[in-house]
Amino acid sequence: MEGRNLFRFLFFLVIGVFLLLLFTWANLPYLPHNKAELLDCAAFSPWCSSKSKSKPSPITNAFNPTRHRRRQHSSDIPHHPLDPLTVQEFDRVRTIISSHAPLKASAGYTLQAVALEEPEKPMVLRWKKGDPMLPRRASVVAYVKGESHVLTVDLESGRVTRDDILAPSGFPMMTIADMNVATAAPLSDGNFNRTIIERGIDLADLACLPLSSGWFGSSDEKRRLVKVQCYSLKGTANFYMRPIEGLTVLVDLDSKQVVQISDRGKNIPIPDAANTDYRYSAQNKPMNLLNAISMEQAKGPSFTVEDDHLIKWANWEFHLKADSRAGVIISRVMFRDPDTGILRNVMYKGLTSELFVPYMDPTDAWYFKTYMDAGEYGFGLQAMPLDPLNDCPRNAYYMDGVFAAADGTPFVQSNMICVFESYAGDIGWRHAESPITGMGIREVRPKVTLVVRMAASVANYDYIVDWIFQADGLIRIKVGLSGILMVKGSPYVNMNQVPREEDLYGTLLSENVIGVIHDHFLSFYLDMDVDGPDNSFVKVNLEKQMVVDGETPRTSLLKATRKVAKTEKDAQIKFKLYEPAEFHVINPSKKTRVGNPVGYKVVAGGTAASLLDHGDPPQKRGAFTNNQIWVTPYNRSEQWAGGLLVSQSQGVDTLAVWSDRNRPIENKDIVLWYTMGFHHIPCQEDFPIMPTVSSSFELKPVNFFESNPILRIPPYVENDLPICKPAASA
Repeated sequence: MEGRNLFRFLFFLVIGVFLLLLFTWANLPYLPHNKAELLDCAAFSPWCSSKSKSKPSPITNAFNPTRHRRRQHSSDIPHHPLDPLTVQEFDRVRTIISSHAPLKASAGYTLQAVALEEPEKPMVLRWKKGDPMLPRRASVVAYVKGESHVLTVDLESGRVTRDDILAPSGFPMMTIADMNVATAAPLSDGNFNRTIIERGIDLADLACLPLSSGWFGSSDEKRRLVKVQCYSLKGTANFYMRPIEGLTVLVDLDSKQVVQISDRGKNIPIPDAANTDYRYSAQNKPMNLLNAISMEQAKGPSFTVEDDHLIKWANWEFHLKADSRAGVIISRVMFRDPDTGILRNVMYKGLTSELFVPYMDPTDAWYFKTYMDAGEYGFGLQAMPLDPLNDCPRNAYYMDGVFAAADGTPFVQSNMICVFESYAGDIGWRHAESPITGMGIREVRPKVTLVVRMAASVANYDYIVDWIFQADGLIRIKVGLSGILMVKGSPYVNMNQVPREEDLYGTLLSENVIGVIHDHFLSFYLDMDVDGPDNSFVKVNLEKQMVVDGETPRTSLLKATRKVAKTEKDAQIKFKLYEPAEFHVINPSKKTRVGNPVGYKVVAGGTAASLLDHGDPPQKRGAFTNNQIWVTPYNRSEQWAGGLLVSQSQGVDTLAVWSDRNRPIENKDIVLWYTMGFHHIPCQEDFPIMPTVSSSFELKPVNFFESNPILRIPPYVENDLPICKPAASA
């Protein structure tokens, strides 16, 4: 009997193990089938870290976004001159670079950035679908024996056609391999390990972050340095709330050695793990306050995606791609005129150029925290896969990013961008007549928008960037801030313990936890081409005008005075509440039927300004925050507001430096730069994870159309909408 029971137990055990293995196999992410396939960093992040660890029909919207299938990219081909590099092109770049004599002769090199070198703008503007593809070239930033090289790789000829060694004014963007080197180095240092053990921390519970060190005029600017700080994972997934305060390790990325250990926080306790975990599974009392909500489209989405990167919606048409540094690049933005049917140019290129995040604590473990997230870490490299239904709604279309690891191997950032239509009950336009007219008119049109979204998780902080297109020609750029505060350990558990004369440099959020005051600034590069490349920037000042006695009972009016900016300094704009103005980009050679120049205007938002001294080294590096608006003549080498080489940069190659050349900008091909700013004084509601705070600015048509461009769109009627029954009656 016992033998039979044992046999039965073993039988069910074998069956159970088989089913478990089958389930696991069925749900694993796909593995590369051959060298041409991509490594998915969402699933295989160690493979993308270093060599030692590694490793044409239009697309319509017939997809199931909630179970988005991973695309195979090995057979991708470019359809448009601005399409990103394909897997095959990345592989070819790697092969060509490996044969390039200066790099081949070096003991070792790394590829810090590889991207399409976009063709000259006039060539792209002339190109039409069906024309031969423009020459494909790659731009490569390589780090070779302490020097930064910028190379152009011609994919057709198989040659490196440019190899410039850049002046040592900074270092390139870190790779994932660099970050792994930085966080591994302290664990190989005996002094560091002893320090951790002396603090009573298990080495297995450590989580360490590579923090850019900034630049403060030190003698170490010729070495590529990163600072590392660590946290305790014990008891929570939210290790950011458990800092090992005052312990900072300086690491040389090239030698992979610890240079210095600073330990000034031995008496500061590690905050408790209780109530820090933000995961839903860790909540003891979940709150089900709302019923699930979704926008349903009975006839399917109204947008199409052609050739992987061309988005068409309503009267809009634009090119969309992922970028390792900017995150999202939107190009060739055009609007089909509702009266003439002609596609009209609005913007040639738009992107997030740089982020500047200075913390306001001067102490040893904090003064250097003045991050430039795009140029140091890569906004696109830090973009995580979007979560269907929560990051993006059911009707979303997803787009991957394809980038190169430090050895040139291509990898994919899956579901990095989503595109979807949004309706939140907003109104496009409306008017209802008063009953006294006897007309009984009530006309209302719904506002539906198209959203392009990405979210970058730059260590603790999450940035949600939306490019929102309205049917009336408006473009809204919206930024949401969420994620987790970077906090400071403290000996205090209550404010009544803090001496009156002591500055916390922030807010006591929980026992032993201080949220440090900081800023967020984002610089947006907007190459406006309003009805063509040659545009002008106009400042429209709103001024008080006194009325001459006797003309009217009024004593004052508001007057608009227009001034065309002649040079760059004329267009360096600081917002002033009591000196209001509008800011227009116009095409002086194109006028409406009644004679107004066509244009777009900036509608400001997120207007916090930097209060740092202009001589402060971090502010020199982030000098693009000195103004909220800049206008420069188009120069394809001037795209990154903090400079090409940002890590440990010295502020000699920035938007502020370029603009001070004071070049002519009237009736020229010009670029508008907008600085969005947030001041953040943390509060207890930000603990342990922050509710999203958002702000936005707009690019709004101003005399671009002859009249309201959505005048003729129809209202909704019941028959247009799907029939949804309440759950109780379903």
